[in-house]
Amino acid sequence: MKQIEVQIMGQSYLLGCPDGGEPQLRDAVERVDAAMCKIRDAGKVKARDRIAVLASLNLAFDLAAQQAAAVAAPAAAPAPTTAEPGEVDAKAAQLIQKLDQALAGDGHLL
Repeated sequence: MKQIEVQIMGQSYLLGCPDGGEPQLRDAVERVDAAMCKIRDAGKVKARDRIAVLASLNLAFDLAAQQAAAVAAPAAAPAPTTAEPGEVDAKAAQLIQKLDQALAGDGHLL
């Protein structure tokens, strides 16, 4: 297994990568970085750990939606791979609100 260095939100990480898996790992890193940067750039969340949680939830939700669509859709119609910008913003706002409510009393994450 080789190691590759990647950047996520400007921070370097050294990740283990199985042989032949570098393109998939780099694609995953790019998706995580884009999701985290989008939340950070929206300006409502500053803490890196909260940004990571929201990005993870967004990515997991998108994956689950794609899998559900693939199961429900006929084989001839491919499942959509991206959400509309307004849908993503609304979903992110809802997740931020829920997280803020859940963590309201925890000053460690602010």
